[in-house]
Amino acid sequence: MNRTEERTATWSPRRARAHFRTGASAPTAGWSRGHTQANLIAVPADWAYDMLLFCQRNPKPCPVLDVTDAGSWTSVLAPDADLRTDLPRYRVWRNGELAAEPTDVLDHWRGDLVSFLIGCSFTFEWSLAEAGVPLRHIEQDRNVPMYVTTRACRGAGRLHGPMVVSMRPVPPQAVGAAIRESSLMPAVHGSPVHLGDPGVLGIEDLGSPDFGDAVDCAPGDTPVFWACGVTPQAAVMASRPPFAITHAPGHMFITDTRDEQHRVG
Repeated sequence: MNRTEERTATWSPRRARAHFRTGASAPTAGWSRGHTQANLIAVPADWAYDMLLFCQRNPKPCPVLDVTDAGSWTSVLAPDADLRTDLPRYRVWRNGELAAEPTDVLDHWRGDLVSFLIGCSFTFEWSLAEAGVPLRHIEQDRNVPMYVTTRACRGAGRLHGPMVVSMRPVPPQAVGAAIRESSLMPAVHGSPVHLGDPGVLGIEDLGSPDFGDAVDCAPGDTPVFWACGVTPQAAVMASRPPFAITHAPGHMFITDTRDEQHRVG
């Protein structure tokens, strides 16, 4: 961990959100040690039931931490935060196409939007690190690599699409610890969905992620794949709702919630 990462790791969630509110942007892996991070997707109210059902039917990639009232930009996960400004980067979608990637969505916000905050695997990375699991993307100052798989999610109403996974290369001697530590946090994706051959998931080239950055594996590393909260964005691209706002992959909402609140053992 470099000096900048050490500094942001100690920032409070409130300080991190205030920093992003100024227009600063960076992937949030390694930020605000011990605090839960969350994915964001906001959809019009007439699509909210479809999204809620999609998450309920696909809890591994879409574990819901909070759902807002229509038009609200606040969450119980961080009561003083503004979901329109306090993430480092957003994506605005129109008819399933990416229309913009701003650092705030004040000009895009609508009074009918229902926001879903979904668990993020960055939350259990501190537990992995404490258990001796190296985090290559943080070591290399990169965004975690994410891949669209050939595993279809269970559809819900008008929403359908493939599961997205994040990948962390893990030395063989640390694979057991990675499985154990992540499985204790099912609210932030839990245990891996696959280990080893990426082709089983339909991933042809680990060096060409669909989101995030490629990372360099050490000799002998095993690719370990976790379900990813970018999955709703893949559903947006496949299902083409008229409008949606999401986080940019890897640029998460840092909440006031403590990681241990999501640990089951």
